[in-house]
Amino acid sequence: MNTQATPSPQFYLTAPAVCPYLPGEMERKVFTHLVGPRAAEMNDLLTQGGFRRSQNIAYRPACESCRACISVRILAGEFGPNRSMRRVLATNRDVVATVYPAQPSTEQFSLFRRYLDDRHQRGGMSDMSALDYAIMVEDTHVNTRIIEYRRREPGSGIGGEPRGELMAVALTDMMSDGLSMVYSFFNPEFEKRSLGTFMILDHISRTKALGLPHVYLGYWVKGSAKMGYKTRFQPQEHLTPRGWELYDPSSEA
Repeated sequence: MNTQATPSPQFYLTAPAVCPYLPGEMERKVFTHLVGPRAAEMNDLLTQGGFRRSQNIAYRPACESCRACISVRILAGEFGPNRSMRRVLATNRDVVATVYPAQPSTEQFSLFRRYLDDRHQRGGMSDMSALDYAIMVEDTHVNTRIIEYRRREPGSGIGGEPRGELMAVALTDMMSDGLSMVYSFFNPEFEKRSLGTFMILDHISRTKALGLPHVYLGYWVKGSAKMGYKTRFQPQEHLTPRGWELYDPSSEA
């Protein structure tokens, strides 16, 4: 008789820490390691269950007194851009996106630092080094890709890769039911281009082309102004105690 136990993930709970999104709140997280031959399968299951990936860790909020963090996924096949989003697409028609294996570069890190220094000077990632960035990109046991967004230049991309200016980067997990945007950043000098919105629209288009249903955006934090953009992409589902449910924007009015 075979008494060998089936490998299963072990979950851990972090100590309380100050919430980076809501003043006066404390956060805790439950997490597990994504390693080994079942890492991709576990990443799919956990992401569908409200977890997020950071390097080889999958985590989700486990706060004692707050439920503001809500997992969000866009229904890619039913999505249609509104007028504002169509303007973003038109503004960035000169941007070329190229998918690569999850490998960091000096050029990416330089853009990453510019983004952090402009947008997240006091955030938990503000002091990340080139080595920290490389680990963020490379430390993955799942199907992860880097998508670079470059300005198209005359003659670029002919017989080779685009050589224009690097404007934005997305670290993306390829899942069985769609794409999960792990982290993205862009050149803050191009604020009028709305590159954050453009990258989400590009991921929706890619997900549709793959015939898959979902783009996972991570957590929408109700009450946090910097997370408000996530609810602009409709239709979308939110993970509730009853499972994934269609979100009604008018319910927040």
